[in-house]
Amino acid sequence: MMRMFRIAALALAGLFAAGPASALDLTKKRENLPDLVLGDDQGNDFAVENRDITLESGKAYRLRVVAKGGQEYKFYAPEFFRYIWLNQIVIEHKEIHGGGPPDHLEFDEPGEIAVEFVAIKPGAYKWEARGLEAKGMTGTLTVK
Repeated sequence: MMRMFRIAALALAGLFAAGPASALDLTKKRENLPDLVLGDDQGNDFAVENRDITLESGKAYRLRVVAKGGQEYKFYAPEFFRYIWLNQIVIEHKEIHGGGPPDHLEFDEPGEIAVEFVAIKPGAYKWEARGLEAKGMTGTLTVK
C-alpha cells in the first residue's frame, strides 16, 4: 500500500513539474499592431494615423507609437497602461523592463517607442497627446 502511495505521489509531482515548463509564453506569439503615428513628415504636426485600435484580452501585442511631426508629444494612456501586463518598452533597440506602468511616453523629436504587453482588462481606454487634445490628438485603445 505504501509503495502505491509513493508511486502515485511521484507521478503527481511529475505532472506538476511539467506544467509550468510547458506553459505557453504569450510574449513569444505577440501580434504587431498598426503604428499609432503622431504628426506626419508632410508638415502636419497634428495628424494622427490609427487613432483607434482594437485588441483582444489575453493576447500579446507590440504597439509602436511613432512621432513624425515637429511638436513635442506627450502620449498619455494612464488607464490603458494600468490594465495591461507590460513586458517591455523598447527605444532605439534598448529595452526597459519594470514592474509597473509608465506615466507617459514623451517625444522631444521624431522617433518611435515600442510597447510590448499582454492586454488584460476589457474596456475602452482613451489616449491623448497631452496639451494637443484640442488639435485632435486623441484616440481610443479598445480591449475586447
